[in-house]
Amino acid sequence: MTRFSFLLLAALLPIALPAHAWGPTGHRLVADLAATELNPRARAEVARLLRDEADPTLAGVANWADELRDHPVAGDPDLGRRSSRWHYVNLAEDDCGYRAVAHCPDGDCVIEAIRRQRDILADRRQPDAARAQALKFLVHFVGDAHQPLHAGYARDKGGNTVQLQVGGKGSNLHRLWDSEVIASAGMNEPAYLRHLQRMPLPPAARAGANDPAAWAEASCRVVLRDGFYPPRPKLAPTYFAQWRPTADAQLRIAGHRLAMLLNDVLSNGVLSNDRPSKDAR
Repeated sequence: MTRFSFLLLAALLPIALPAHAWGPTGHRLVADLAATELNPRARAEVARLLRDEADPTLAGVANWADELRDHPVAGDPDLGRRSSRWHYVNLAEDDCGYRAVAHCPDGDCVIEAIRRQRDILADRRQPDAARAQALKFLVHFVGDAHQPLHAGYARDKGGNTVQLQVGGKGSNLHRLWDSEVIASAGMNEPAYLRHLQRMPLPPAARAGANDPAAWAEASCRVVLRDGFYPPRPKLAPTYFAQWRPTADAQLRIAGHRLAMLLNDVLSNGVLSNDRPSKDAR
C-alpha cells in the first residue's frame, strides 16, 4: 500500500465504520432504566425468556443487535446483514414526517422493525427462542429510535459524513452522539444511571405511548434544532454542555417507553394507544 493510499484509507475510516446508536453504554443505560419500571409479570417473563443468556438482563442483551455480524446467530448467519437497515430511518429531508412507503420500503427501518418484533414478542404461540430474539431486538431498537441521528438525514448518512475535530482528534457527528456526548459528563455507568433516574420524566415521554413512528419523528426534530449541527469542524467546548441535557432526556424517555412497551406486551399480550402508519390511513 502506498503512503497516499494509507492516508486516504485513514481519512475514510471515520465514515466507513459502522454506527451504533448511543454506543454500548447508552444502550445499557436505556435497558437499565426500563428494568426499574417493569411490573412483576413483565419482569418475570423477561427473566424466563433470557434465562439462557450469559447475562440474563435487559442490559446484558442491549447491544446484541449491534454484535450480530461479529457473532452470527446459529442457524441464521445472515441475520446481521439482513437487519442492518432496521436500526434507523431517514426522515429529516421530509421535515420529520414518516410515510412508510417513502421512508421504509419493504419494512426495512427501525419503526417497522419495532412493530414486527413487538408482535412476535406478544404472540404466545411463537417459540420461546423467537420471542427471546424479538425481545433482544426490541431492547436495542427502542434505544436506536431515540438517538436523534438514527432518524436524521439520508444525505449525510445520519451524521456519519459530518467530520469533526473533538479535543484534537477526528470524529464525526454520529459518533459524537453515540458516545462522546455521554462520555463528556465524566461519570461512570452506575453514576450516570443514578443521574438519569433522578431526572423527572420529561412530559414528552407520555406522547405517542406505543407508537414508534412518533418516537422517530420526535427524535428527528432534535436534529433540526438550531445548533445541533456544529457550525465548524472544530467542536466548541460548549457543545457538550448545551446538548447533553437533550441526550439525557432522550435516554430517559427511551427507558420509560421501553418499559411501557414491555409491560403492555408481556403482561397483557395487547398494546394500547398504537396508531397505524400514515400510509395505512
